[in-house]
Amino acid sequence: MTPDLLLALSAFALVSVITPGPNNMMLLASGANFGFRRSIPHMMGIGLGFPTMVLLVGLGVMQIFERWPLAHDLLLAVSVIYMLWLAWKIAHAAPPPEAGAQAKGRPLSFLQAAAFQWVNPKAWSMALGAITLYAAGRDLASVLWVAGCYVVMSLISTTSWTVLGREMRRVLNRPARLRAFNWTMAALLVASLLPVLLG
Repeated sequence: MTPDLLLALSAFALVSVITPGPNNMMLLASGANFGFRRSIPHMMGIGLGFPTMVLLVGLGVMQIFERWPLAHDLLLAVSVIYMLWLAWKIAHAAPPPEAGAQAKGRPLSFLQAAAFQWVNPKAWSMALGAITLYAAGRDLASVLWVAGCYVVMSLISTTSWTVLGREMRRVLNRPARLRAFNWTMAALLVASLLPVLLG
């Protein structure tokens, strides 16, 4: 991969992962509700799960949808149901515990966050776009470059959104404010489905 193409890929990857979407809304909520340290498995699940998805898409997973279009519709239905469930969990998240107290809820685990990539409509769109633009030949080296670039850019994005959420805890120090924040994050998560459903 030439330096110019790598620079273009890096810019594309950064813009696609750092803009608001389901992953970032959930990280923002996780940082606000659970803090940075407890959100690390969630961050790592996204940071490694999405590039793994990109790698597998580049190596041919999309052929499943070409051969069996019903599989795409089933994936979309599962995605919508799962994201609505996550929105409900965010909306009803317990406030952060006082010092020494135990939180009632818990952030997504590494495996939950990694698995979420497969039902995240924005993740599918990003993976397909990146492979189409920067690894059109689907050769292993190009696909690995794209996936590797997403590892680096996901680290920047997941850290930024989680830290932003953690810092918002200062403003969300009252239960009513936190409740409003959580309901807003849940609504934004649901709204992120609209482009997929209306498209």
